[in-house]
Amino acid sequence: MYTNYIIEFIVATIATIGFAIVFSAPQSELFFCGISGAIGWIFYSVIASTLAAPTLGNVVGSFFLTVFSRSLASKRKNPVTVYLISGIFPLVPGAGIYYTSYYLIMNDMVNFTNYGLSTIKTAGAIVMGIIFGMAFPQSWFNTVFAPSDRK
Repeated sequence: MYTNYIIEFIVATIATIGFAIVFSAPQSELFFCGISGAIGWIFYSVIASTLAAPTLGNVVGSFFLTVFSRSLASKRKNPVTVYLISGIFPLVPGAGIYYTSYYLIMNDMVNFTNYGLSTIKTAGAIVMGIIFGMAFPQSWFNTVFAPSDRK
């Protein structure tokens, strides 16, 4: 059981690093981008599999991804989007978007509606997690994670 989570963590890290490279994240931050994506994915995976609640998993995964990204941004003096945008990659419902589009083009309205609603629900859950993670004041992150040379 735990072996699967370790494999998922490694694969999510590598996939997120690849995404960060394609979107020109700073080379010195690629590892941290990968870890941020893996953290979001692991929280999603654990909740989705143990509680059978993938939507809740997306909320929690994106929440912890956002908090981790804000912490890294404060510590490493970079914009939070460097870590957040690349880190959200494993959670994005790419297959759902693809099948929604496919069934629309094929004029299969039943499957289009099913996949479309599921995709919108997943995207909304990710947005809610980010909103909850952004609700904390930035001063908390600056106080806890800022280098000691700040005054």
